[in-house]
Amino acid sequence: MSLADDPNRQHVLDAADALDCTVYRPDEDDLDAEEEDLGDAKVLFTGPFEPPREWDAAEREDYFDGIDPALFFTALIACEAEPGAKGFFTPQAGDLLAAMNAGKVEMYFVCERLDDEHGSSFVLIRDEDTD
Repeated sequence: MSLADDPNRQHVLDAADALDCTVYRPDEDDLDAEEEDLGDAKVLFTGPFEPPREWDAAEREDYFDGIDPALFFTALIACEAEPGAKGFFTPQAGDLLAAMNAGKVEMYFVCERLDDEHGSSFVLIRDEDTD
C-alpha cells in the first residue's frame, strides 16, 4: 500500500493533537551533504514502541542496538501535500523528522515503516540531544 492511499492520512491531518513537522532525507552517498528538505507533514504519536511478544531477549537487544527503549515511539505521519501533487513524499526508514512540540523542536530518526491492514505507521527514535 502506498501512503498516497493510506487510510490514516486524513485522520492524521485532521487530528487536533498531531504536531507540525518537517521531514528530511540524508544523502546516503555524501554523509557531509545537507539533508534534503522533503516538506511539511503532520505527525501523530500513538505511543511507545512495544516489541512483538514473540521476540526473545537477543532480538530485542539487536533491535534497540544499545539505545534506550524509552526513546522509541510509534507514530503516524502524513505529508501535507496532496498525493500526486508536486511536493508529496513518502517517509522512509533513515529519514529525519523535526517536530514542533510546545514551542520546541524535537528531532526523531525514522527507524522503520510498519504496514498492516489499517495502513502505515512508523517507529521513530527520539534524539536525546534535542532536550
